[in-house]
Parts: sequence; C-alpha cells; structure tokens
Amino acid sequence: MPQAARPKSPHLDIYRWQIQMVSSILHRAAGVALAAGTVLLVCLLASLAAGPEAYAKVQSAAGSVFGQLLLLGWTWSLAYHLLNGLRHLLEDTGHGFQIKTFVKTGWVAVAGSLVLTALVWACVLLQRGGA
Repeated sequence: MPQAARPKSPHLDIYRWQIQMVSSILHRAAGVALAAGTVLLVCLLASLAAGPEAYAKVQSAAGSVFGQLLLLGWTWSLAYHLLNGLRHLLEDTGHGFQIKTFVKTGWVAVAGSLVLTALVWACVLLQRGGA
C-alpha cells in the first residue's frame, strides 16, 4: 500500500533568504570561529612560554598567507559577534522588534563588522609599516 505524500518540513530551499536568517546563521558561525580562534590564541600563548624558537614557528605560521586569512576571518568574527551581540542585548530590552528596525540593525551589524575589521587591519598594516 503506497504511503501518502508527507508535507516537507521547512528548510533552506523553501525560505527566501533574508537578513534575519543570514544574521542568525552568521552569529552562530562567528561564535564557532571565535572558539577555534581562541584555541589558536592559547597555542600562541603556550609558544611564548615555551621560548623564542617555538614562538618564531607560530609567528611564521601566522605570517603566512593562510595564517593571515585565518586572522582576518577571526577579526571579522569578533567584530560581527560583538555588534550582533549588542543588537541582541538591545532586543532583550524589548526594542528593535519592528520588522523595519530588525532588518536595519541586521545590516548595521554586517556593515559595521566589515568597517571594524578594515579599521583593525589598517592599524595593523600602518604599525607594520612604521616598525
């Protein structure tokens, strides 16, 4: 006896992508990236304690193209998670739930994280040039 067709559960193929969905996904991904970056930070601190040779190896890895991309991603994750977390704190007070405001603050968190990341890396590059 054939089974009746069951309705599909809502999933990403059904929903139209919106900033609300993207900001939720990005917030979780940024949290995971921050956790992984913290493990790398602990490795860096451990290499400092292990001596100059160990630290030089970590510094060399961080200075590689791959290392720089990881640091850039970690910087963006920190900026985004911070700004979106502040957005959530605002919402916890009962503000910003109107759809127009919710969408606007989502875009502010995304754009602000890109601006903060660019500012941090501009400072890093300026400091390298002055050293």
